[in-house]
Amino acid sequence: MSSKQKFIGRSVPRLEDRTLLTGQGRFAADVNFPGQWAMRVVRSPIAHGRLRGIDASAALTMDGVHAVWTFADVAHIPPIPFRLTGLKALEPYQQRVMASDFVRYVGEPVAVVFADNAYIAEDAAETIELDIEPLEPVMKATDAPGPFDATKNTEPDVLHKGYGDVDAAFKAADSIVTLELSVGRHSGVPLETRGAIGYYNEALGRLEMHGAAKVPHWNRDTMGRMLGRTRDDFQLFEGHVGGGFGIRGEIYPEDLIVCAAALHFRKPIKWIEDRREHLITANHSRQQTHRIRAAIDAQGRILAIDDEFFHDNGAYMRTHAATVPDLAAAMLPGPYRVPAYRATAHIRLTNKTPCGTYRAPGRYESTFVRERLLDAIAANVGVDKVEIRKRNLLPKNAMPYALGLETLGTHIVYDSGDYGLLLDKALERAGWPKLQKEIAKRRANGEKVGAGVAMFVEKSGLGPFDDVRVEVKNDGNIELVTGAASVGQGVETAMAQICAETLGVDYTTVNVIHGQTDRIGRGLGAFASRVTVMTGEATKRASTKLRAHILNLAAELMQAEPTQLDIVDGEIVRTGGAPGPSMKLIDLAKAKPGELIAEDTFESTHMVYPYGVHVAAVRVDAETGGVAIEKYVMAYDVGKAVNPMLVEGQIAGGLAQGIGGALFEEFLYDEGGEPLSVTFADYLMPTAHEVPESSILITEDAPSPLNSLGLKGAGEGGTNPVGAVIASAIDDALQRPGAILSLPVTPQRLRAICKKT
Repeated sequence: MSSKQKFIGRSVPRLEDRTLLTGQGRFAADVNFPGQWAMRVVRSPIAHGRLRGIDASAALTMDGVHAVWTFADVAHIPPIPFRLTGLKALEPYQQRVMASDFVRYVGEPVAVVFADNAYIAEDAAETIELDIEPLEPVMKATDAPGPFDATKNTEPDVLHKGYGDVDAAFKAADSIVTLELSVGRHSGVPLETRGAIGYYNEALGRLEMHGAAKVPHWNRDTMGRMLGRTRDDFQLFEGHVGGGFGIRGEIYPEDLIVCAAALHFRKPIKWIEDRREHLITANHSRQQTHRIRAAIDAQGRILAIDDEFFHDNGAYMRTHAATVPDLAAAMLPGPYRVPAYRATAHIRLTNKTPCGTYRAPGRYESTFVRERLLDAIAANVGVDKVEIRKRNLLPKNAMPYALGLETLGTHIVYDSGDYGLLLDKALERAGWPKLQKEIAKRRANGEKVGAGVAMFVEKSGLGPFDDVRVEVKNDGNIELVTGAASVGQGVETAMAQICAETLGVDYTTVNVIHGQTDRIGRGLGAFASRVTVMTGEATKRASTKLRAHILNLAAELMQAEPTQLDIVDGEIVRTGGAPGPSMKLIDLAKAKPGELIAEDTFESTHMVYPYGVHVAAVRVDAETGGVAIEKYVMAYDVGKAVNPMLVEGQIAGGLAQGIGGALFEEFLYDEGGEPLSVTFADYLMPTAHEVPESSILITEDAPSPLNSLGLKGAGEGGTNPVGAVIASAIDDALQRPGAILSLPVTPQRLRAICKKT
């Protein structure tokens, strides 16, 4: 057998980078059409009020202004529907593309201006006068629900999840540990703000939207229904994307308005968001308050957990509906044995920006809560934080482990894992015993230093399907078309690696086409760390099918049996030293034009579950409230790393976002609902100065049995436990267990904690 190049498992360079690094990327703002108009959105300056009138007369007299639309012009567009976890009770709270009678958050669209260019549109928008009668805003999800309208209040639904006899466990407990914990409101802030260009292609009779991302096929189908278009006459096109993280790719009001306007005016309509708009109108996330208690035995083993929490969803239920509170409730038990469990999630609306998902949605929050609880249990029974985790971890022989809960339409069954082994490896990488001695020595000299550890289980590979089509083109290169999407995570490279190794070609010859709804009939895009698992397995299947097809075709021409042939570096060769000529793949493609093509699908009804451990050491400055992260170790088992460098990049980037939520980032409002975080001077993001050098340990000890490569996703493991582990380390530095009860731990809050006796 001839030797073939192995690409799966190698840190080969990214195929995407040359285009991006040489400035050839094509982002939404780079898309232009002749004769296009610019759109500017007029937004509510009031958090809650009755919209009594809109005067656009001055704007309409300005040169270059073509039209001003209000709700009456878009009343035919139905509310934006849900994509995930769409509970019936939430539907009356869906958002319309523009406000009609009431405004419910600062930034809600109330009108749009169409003009020759963005400058005229913005100037015109500022002349539009709004008559809004202010109403009392609802600003705290923990307060009793207030009125949403005449018939509904601001609690659309309450989720209940659980198993086992929780009440009996609490009666039998040796001790009960109770905490109230909260996570602040923050979200993804990509370098590229949102943008959408609606274009009516007269030649094809086709409406197009450029600037799509993340889930273009679902958005095409859904927006098409909302706009009265069929699959054939409405298409979405994804370009390069400057950061995703959950916030991008949902259906926002602006996406629908540019398409409706392009269809109505038969003009290209371009809308590019500015930074202030992004901070006050794109999906926020995270904000939850948990009241949790654990029943434990004398050794600190968990008998039951009972958690009631309040999810602040902002003014409307957007595309993700109940996804975040549902995941928080479902994933809270984590890697531990919890014999009985009960979660009650109050979905509450407030007069703030509506919410969606953000990297590790529901898990960043629930991991913080659960790991704080583990630290509190350790303090209660007088053992250290590592020992309490070991006492409660699920053992390897418990796998596969059915948690007894559902989320995202699937039963949670941990497919594989050795949590104890990974904890040991992480502690070894961190030099835990030596670290403890160093901390003790420095603490004796008056320094406030400490270390924390946090564990978590992630989920990835959400189905139910992915399709891939692979073709050898007449120039010998491979074209791989998928319904997946790219938000910068390296989709092109990872899929090319799997295809290349399976087929027997170099990965640089594989051109991955994604996010183009006119190139493949269906697709589910990129979210929930699903692409490598779902699209990767579909790629392997399609490539395997194509390989077999190629060998059958070549066998006829080479007068050999298919089993006597192989493909090595793009050349069809005879195996085992059998005599006879070889054939280049390009020659076969030319001999059989259009025939070297295969398609396949991977379907899965169960997610896969990577897992990880983070260890952090910090130094606290009690005078300034500053936190310096001195050591950070991340261990993550992904089953199989297609490209370890890409996995490390995902984890390192995720750490930065986790630190933001732990120490810096928070969307704040005043009592009247006015946003206070409207620039980067107000909304503090970690820079290279605040993100420490980290050590990343990728392991493959527990491949998933649910796909042939053993793949598990890696997109969210760098973010998930960061708030939890930093809180644990700060507690340790202060020598005050339970000191940190909320995120972010800003300098002001930490100074206040330090001043408490």
